[in-house]
Amino acid sequence: MKIRGRFAPTPSGDPHPGTIQTALLAWLSARAQGGRFILRIEDVDGARVVPGAAERMIETLDWLGLDWDEGPGVDGPHGPYVQSRRTGFYQEMLDRLINRGLAYPCACSRSFLAQLNLPRDPEDGALIYPGICRAPDPERFRELELRGRPPAWRFRVEPETAAFHDLIQGPVSQEVSRGAGDFVLKRGDGYFAYQLAVTADDIAMGVTEVVRGTDLLFNTPRQLLLLRALGGKAPVYAHMPLLLGPDGEKLAKRHQAPSIWKLKQQGASPGGITGWIASGLGLCEPGARLKPAELLKSWDIRRIPARPRVADMGELLRACQT
Repeated sequence: MKIRGRFAPTPSGDPHPGTIQTALLAWLSARAQGGRFILRIEDVDGARVVPGAAERMIETLDWLGLDWDEGPGVDGPHGPYVQSRRTGFYQEMLDRLINRGLAYPCACSRSFLAQLNLPRDPEDGALIYPGICRAPDPERFRELELRGRPPAWRFRVEPETAAFHDLIQGPVSQEVSRGAGDFVLKRGDGYFAYQLAVTADDIAMGVTEVVRGTDLLFNTPRQLLLLRALGGKAPVYAHMPLLLGPDGEKLAKRHQAPSIWKLKQQGASPGGITGWIASGLGLCEPGARLKPAELLKSWDIRRIPARPRVADMGELLRACQT
């Protein structure tokens, strides 16, 4: 079967080191297997989109030598490759679930749920929704109608374990009814939720391999349930270690980590950035400057460590020097 990998960034800011690490590993995995590589812009949540971020991401990937076979600027049979232009398709997928009784309307607002002090999944912090609106309260739905706000839609999760073998993290399983409960497919403000959009797109675009960060690891069991409900085949998953700041938290702006876009604008070496990412994962010697294609001959996803690492910003800045 022809491998079809993808990189699907959210344009919520300029590309940072962790995002580019994801792009590099997803590209290497697809290319090393002779597969096709898809770029998909996940801007379905308009509230998070930063103007110009998608364009800066595309330009940065091109500058680094991470090309794609399908995506923005490249014709492909499964477009459009920008989620904000695919909302009609997501509604069709949601309607399929509604018609089969697998999704139901929910009138629970965030403020209402906050008052209930519901538990959260210790793995990813997701609120565990207990299915309150499976037996809907007419009064709460009338309140929604009076405010002119439509209900959210949730996926009906039954007690069962969703399990998969991750190429980097090994065996992973979760009973989604306990770890997340009935999760949102479409929000009350009209935006489609990440879980539905990404799953529907992976099916439609024939994605066979998903390489992404461990911060999304426990989204996967939910997506496996949706894949089955929508008649899709599960891709192979590889969740790679995150880059951390010195405080042990996911690398973020508060750690003063420079964006790769900013480094590019300052005249950084693209080969130095690639080498810095690759050497941190044990794929090349420290200080190497190379093009992504130079890593293909020795690529083996089993070499990727499962544990996160603290990013050394000093090393990154030195690697950028031309």
